[in-house]
Amino acid sequence: MNRTDRLYALVEELRAIAPRPRSARWLAERFEVSSRTIERDLSALQQSGVPIWAEPGRTGGYAIDRAHTLAPLGFTVDEALAVTAGLGMLESSPFAGSAASALRKVVAVMDERNLREAAELAGRIHLLDDGSAADAAPVPDALAGLDGALRSGRVLRIAYRDRAGEETVREVEPLGYVRKGRDWYLIAWCRLREGVRAFRGDRIAAVEATAERPPRRPLEVEDLGIVYGDLRTLSLAEDSD
Repeated sequence: MNRTDRLYALVEELRAIAPRPRSARWLAERFEVSSRTIERDLSALQQSGVPIWAEPGRTGGYAIDRAHTLAPLGFTVDEALAVTAGLGMLESSPFAGSAASALRKVVAVMDERNLREAAELAGRIHLLDDGSAADAAPVPDALAGLDGALRSGRVLRIAYRDRAGEETVREVEPLGYVRKGRDWYLIAWCRLREGVRAFRGDRIAAVEATAERPPRRPLEVEDLGIVYGDLRTLSLAEDSD
């Protein structure tokens, strides 16, 4: 059994006997892995939002809140592939950490048969970086510091290198993100330049979130200064007639 199948099976095993607990040792024997592997798996599930907790004592173990555990969402195989492909495209984005967490949640609640088929088909989907951007560099670890920046609204202190390689430290107010080709840009109000600026992700060398939360500035498409191409805005709202 691979890890994806085991994570799903762990949730189902704990749900079946909830609210009673199962020990890590019992689960390790059940799935023929070490207790340490089970503990790592359970930790991953907890981090992805599955309501699992440890009960201490000789008869303790791990339990799940069955009343608050989501039933399988009923993703079709095609829907699961679409979600996997979409989240996979975020690996080099400010949302990489959240995308990985979201994918773990999808895996944890999917129907086992559909999950197996989707996993097999997902292995046939490949994302090609054609290297078309001559000056493109590997995305630095600092980009992970942008995950959640828009939601928190905190002022960021960033070390940024311009195209000539000159580095400056700036305080910026996050306003949004734009993806262009393989590159992600942080759109922010730059206090150094006193205006809206776009900061390319692979040129951000360091990110530090400050404690300051100023009023959020409005952001209009015109502020982006885009003179060519079609700009598409994400939306969670359903289409209306």
